[in-house]
Amino acid sequence: MSGRPEPRAHRLDDAYLTAGSSSFTDFLASYRPELLPSGRSLPPSASIEAPHGTTIVSLLTADGVVMAGDRRATMGSFIANRDMQKVFAADGYSVVGIAGTAGIAIELVRLYQVELEHYEKIEGILMSLEGKANRLALMIRGNLGLAMQGLSVVPVYAGFDLETAMGRIYSYDVTGGCYTEGSHHSTGSGSLFARGALKKLWRPGLSEEQGVQIAVEALYDAADDDSATGGPDLGRQIWPSVAFVDSSGVRFAADDTLQGVVEAIIAARRDNPGGAR
Repeated sequence: MSGRPEPRAHRLDDAYLTAGSSSFTDFLASYRPELLPSGRSLPPSASIEAPHGTTIVSLLTADGVVMAGDRRATMGSFIANRDMQKVFAADGYSVVGIAGTAGIAIELVRLYQVELEHYEKIEGILMSLEGKANRLALMIRGNLGLAMQGLSVVPVYAGFDLETAMGRIYSYDVTGGCYTEGSHHSTGSGSLFARGALKKLWRPGLSEEQGVQIAVEALYDAADDDSATGGPDLGRQIWPSVAFVDSSGVRFAADDTLQGVVEAIIAARRDNPGGAR
């Protein structure tokens, strides 16, 4: 006998063995609520300064939807990050772009990705696009307590609807309100300027290439007037994040493709910085 204690058999807690809903967020809320982004609270009247993501644009094309985001994160007047990813694949047929408090937004997106994957494994089918949009709304609503203390998250969600064979865009407010957008949408500090560009440039039946050009140009206009939005950085080779979603699923634009689009926009505006048509 070595005198060492015999190892105990590890057993999953009963919570893992009990049938429940297909929502991973609901399971986490009942089992380990402190692990949820909304499960952590600040002391009353407390506030902290954290990096914020800025501008996201999304627009419909003939075959689906395009979403793009700049790469800058700010903390007050300070540039906290020049190369931040703000557009993520939510699942195989949808994407989400984040604006607001960066750390909480990224954590919420990761939880949302698990939520959709968990539902698919439990139910054996994909959730409908509208159902996925509403599930994200519930998660945003759960963050309302932190949002009231300045740590808000206001994403944009878009995807390809397999039932109707077309792209769809959903916007949100800080309380979790979910709204279907018709042709295009933008959010974040530069959204006002980006939306003006989208209104002038968008038209029905755009190709994927045209959609990318318009999305990048809208971000360029936002960066021209909003200091929190980062424009294309040729010196550092930092380009916007651009995703497409169509019947084949989610794809992200390659850097060399984006470099060509950016250089063409800059060349066209060399003697015309406002981009007037």
